[in-house]
Amino acid sequence: MTRVACVGECMIELKQAQGTGAGTEAGLFSRGFGGDTLNTAVYLARLGVGVDYITALGDDALSDEMIAGWAAEGIETQLVARLPGKLPGLYMIQTDERGERRFFHWRDSAAARSLMDLPQTPEILDALGRYDIVYLSAITLSLYGAEGRTRLFAALERARQAGARFAFDTNFRARGWPDLDVARTVFQQAFAAADIVLASTEDLLPLYPGVSNETLLARIPGTEVVLKLSEPASIVRLEGVPYPIKAKPVEEPIVDTTAAGDSFAAAYVAARLAGADPIEAACAGHRLAGVVVCHPGAIIPRAEMPSGLIPNHANSR
Repeated sequence: MTRVACVGECMIELKQAQGTGAGTEAGLFSRGFGGDTLNTAVYLARLGVGVDYITALGDDALSDEMIAGWAAEGIETQLVARLPGKLPGLYMIQTDERGERRFFHWRDSAAARSLMDLPQTPEILDALGRYDIVYLSAITLSLYGAEGRTRLFAALERARQAGARFAFDTNFRARGWPDLDVARTVFQQAFAAADIVLASTEDLLPLYPGVSNETLLARIPGTEVVLKLSEPASIVRLEGVPYPIKAKPVEEPIVDTTAAGDSFAAAYVAARLAGADPIEAACAGHRLAGVVVCHPGAIIPRAEMPSGLIPNHANSR
């Protein structure tokens, strides 16, 4: 069975309760759990991919709840570090009338930020070589200091030498970085190391403002690159050749774009592991993302997962 390791952070998610208005109910929020790479791990597991989540949590009841929830989704957790006295981070989602989201974070002392500096860190990093794909995002990289990122990049190179592929999602949040120059430097390191880059203009234009799609793609040296555009479309570049992909229009009202990119990544990686080519995989990614944005929060009900999403290929690395 093919396996994916997702590295990152899961946080407590608060979102405005549906149907609340003025008065005492206006401040009601529902609680869940989410985080970009965790969202991808959930959707990968639902698509039949064996997936391990790698992070650090506290020893509190909410961290216990997270572990139980991941296990219920079929996600393995043996590489989750548990840190006494620590807590997970927290974020709140605010959406506008078009479903566009805004995030508010409380995470500066979250357990996940310590993952690269623990006594068990070497053992966790050495385990990356046993996976088919190691997936992480720019948000993952923003959690760690320079020394932690150096350890992680070295481990990723060892994993690639052992046969793993490194998939990098450009999910960018400016508040997670000390300045844009540091972010640009780390992005270029990740681009150079990655076998698969899942990028978007939404992520890259704040780093490289005012440039064309072609210029953005030229900054990424990899042979397999997906650039998601502001409209429902993407460009897949294979061996230097760009292929434009148009997504099918979303038929239902868009209520929340949270996890659109995370679900795209899951469907893309799952399709590639099933033997689909990158163009087929991007179409699968657009299809799943188009369903996810029609539901509130990061994780849609399992019953709403689209059927027949992954092309029927013989399983292949």
